[in-house]
Formats: sequence, C-alpha cells, structure tokens
Amino acid sequence: MATENFDVIVIGAGPAGYHAAIRAAQLGLKTACIDAALGKDGKPALGGTCLRVGCIPSKALLDSSRQYWNLTHLFGEHGITASNPAIDIGTMIGRKDKIVKQFTGGIAMLFKANKVTPYYGFGQLQPGNVVTVKQHDGTTVELKGTNVVLAAGSDSIELPFAKFDGKTIVDNVGALDFTEVPKRLGVIGAGVIGLELGSVWKRLGAEVTILEALPDFLAAADAEVAKTAAREFKKQGLDIRLGAKVSKADVKKNEVVLTYTDAKGEQTITVDKLLVSVGRRAATKGLLADGTGVKLDQRGMIEVDEHCHTGVDGVWAIGDCVRGPMLAHKGFEEGIAVAELIAGLPGHVNLDTIPWVIYTEPEIAWVGKTEEQLKAEGTPYKAGSFPFAALGRAVAMAEPAGFVKVIAHAETDRILGMHLVGVNVSELVHEGVLAMEFSGSADDLARICHAHPTLSEAVHDAAMAVSKRAIHKAN
Repeated sequence: MATENFDVIVIGAGPAGYHAAIRAAQLGLKTACIDAALGKDGKPALGGTCLRVGCIPSKALLDSSRQYWNLTHLFGEHGITASNPAIDIGTMIGRKDKIVKQFTGGIAMLFKANKVTPYYGFGQLQPGNVVTVKQHDGTTVELKGTNVVLAAGSDSIELPFAKFDGKTIVDNVGALDFTEVPKRLGVIGAGVIGLELGSVWKRLGAEVTILEALPDFLAAADAEVAKTAAREFKKQGLDIRLGAKVSKADVKKNEVVLTYTDAKGEQTITVDKLLVSVGRRAATKGLLADGTGVKLDQRGMIEVDEHCHTGVDGVWAIGDCVRGPMLAHKGFEEGIAVAELIAGLPGHVNLDTIPWVIYTEPEIAWVGKTEEQLKAEGTPYKAGSFPFAALGRAVAMAEPAGFVKVIAHAETDRILGMHLVGVNVSELVHEGVLAMEFSGSADDLARICHAHPTLSEAVHDAAMAVSKRAIHKAN
C-alpha cells in the first residue's frame, strides 16, 4: 500500500478539526483532514456534530419556534394580531436542513480554497504517526504525518435502560427531525441540549416534562441566574422536575412509560417521545491502534498537556475528546493554537475565559467564576448587577426579564466573572470575555461609554454597581 506523506494530518472535521486543518494549510503546511460523517443525503458532510446535528440546526429550530411563540404570545403587546396562526413542521425542518447543507458545503469549499486534502472515512492512528483511513467505498489508504491532530469529537451518552431507537427514544439528532409536534415530550436531563430542544417543541405546542437527577437547577451557573431562568421557564410552561432519577423507560404502543424516583417516591409518566440528554462522551472508540503511546483517561478522553500535546512526539489532541468544556468555540481556539504551535508560532487557549451560552428564552450566558465558587475558594469579591426591567431598550422590546452581574476581586477590582440571563445575552457576554482577557477591572468597564439605548448598557450599569455608583438603580 502506497503511503502519502503530510506535514499535518487531522482526524475529524468538526469545529476543532477543520479549524486546525485550515490554519495549518494557511501556514504553508501540507495538510489532510479525515472525516467519516455523512449527511441526510448520504454524501460526506464536514463540520462535525456542531454543524450537522448540534449548534447550527438547533439554533435554526430555536429561531423558527421563537418566531411562532412570539406571534402567538408576545406580538399582542405590540398591537399585532394574526388569525389562525400555524406552523408547517416540514417547512421548518427543511429550512434547518438547507442551512446545514449550506454550511457543511462551505467547509468543503474552504478546504479546497486552502488546499486541505479531505479523506472521507474512518481514521485510525497507528504507531509512528501513521494513519489508516477506511474509506466509505471499502478501500483503505495509509497516510504518514509529521504531526497528527486527533479531533474525534464526542457522542451522546446512552442510558442502558433507554436505548436510542431514532424514533421514540432519541438523542439530539432525532429531536431535530421530528416530523410533527409530539403531544407529550419527555426529556431526561435539564442541561443545555434538554433545555434548548425542550424549548423548541414546547413553543410549538408540546407538553414538555424535563426530569433532572440533580437537586439543583443549572448547578454550573450562577445561583441567581439559575433561579431567574427557572422562573421564566415555568411561566412558559416547561415542567422541570428536580431530583428526579429515572430508572426505566418502557416503550409500549408508540409511547414511553418512564419510571423515576424523587422526594415523593417512585412515580411514572407517559410520553409520546423521549429525548435523552444526559451528557456526551469522547468519541475515541476505535481511534487508536495498539502501541501508539497515546493515553486515555477513565472517561475515554485523550490525555494532553496545556498545549494539547499528548506526550507522543508529533501527536496532538483537541476539542471534545480532551479536557475542558465540550464547546465548539473552545475547539475552534484549540485547533488554531495547535496549528500555530506546529508551525513554530505561539499558541495558547485560556480555558478560564471560555464563554458559556444556553440559547433558551431568556438566554443564559456566563464567563469566569460564580459567587458560589469564589466563596468556596475563600476569594474576596464584590458584585454588582443590573436588571433588564430598568433598561429602556429591553422594556421597549417587551423583553424585561433577567439581569447582568459583574463580579470583581474585592481588593484589585479585577473582573473574575460575568453572569447574564436575558434577551441577547449570548452577544453581551463577550464584553466580559474581552475585559477578562485583558485583565480589566470593573472600573474599566464602568468608564467605557456604551451607546443609549442599547442592551449593552446593562453591562455598563452592572459594572458601575460593583462600586455602588449605578445611576439607574438603588445601590
């Protein structure tokens, strides 16, 4: 078998992998990228979970369902009425699929423009930086890389008593492709996927029950943010049950009977569709042949140092299959950093300033540490917050729910975290990211002029509130 040599071979064309491949090629390195995924049409589809069945399609459905919800629940406040509003689910899903195809095709075009050589099939790392690719046509090719970047991504975790059948019990993939609105949708897990996809189908008329095993709602978020979000979700009709540990999921006549235990004891509910969203695990099964020297931890994640190097000469790993948050934008940055390190340039990712976003209504976003974390660490801090209800632009938009909170060190005033819940906070959180990357203080943010009337003023006023000098609220 002839072996083709490359400077860089990337296994996986998701957010981390395609960024690494394109950046490496930009830097003049001969680069190949291997990906096994196929689109709904059976043809290769680059972009990983994020583009095909994650970030992008879910946001398309979130936006479609939000438009419908606003038409039927919010527009009346503006004096806008419509008789017999309806939504065509087939058209909505078709729009989502069209967007996905546009972006997966866009990556193929970027590969071509940057002279990245794509291989479509399953890549496996062999000893000595050799990669074998089992292509979809059954043939196998062998590549040799001076550097190999492992970007295998992650898969949905399947519960042993609730196996995915793609029809009645589904993961995020199935929940993006329902052909009609389920009358009753059950969701196991009140995390990002459960809340976002639960919101989509609730807005379109489903009765949604979310069962969360943990006793606290959104434990990773700021406690006040989580409390505000939970209140708004309850108003919308999302039934979120905490401390609910599911033990059985029996499919009977196209229904699922769920058995769970909470503080009241054992209970059952019956749903028409069940979405299981209890987290994701690194997709490293079959990625490594024997003898590569690359190590996996107990959770199947690839062990790397702070520079995403595996400890094996020329072998790197990035994205969801390594430590850190399983977020597309974290993978973006790691991919670029590793390509630059390979090229002899500086490359670094600050995991402490990765923003988190949940695209519900209201949106939830944060960066840095929560008050709860700082208290546990014994770090002295001060915090200031500002409600959207006191903000002219938010009230004019009929979107007054939520607030912005800025947390700074009590002695140095350096920003330690920013926590937001409300309209468009997925965009506003980056003021906190930027300020923290430049070691900014709350006073720095407070002294920067923000346009009026804008939503960004909530960030400005929250920063002012840290030192008790907010103008538009009592300090």
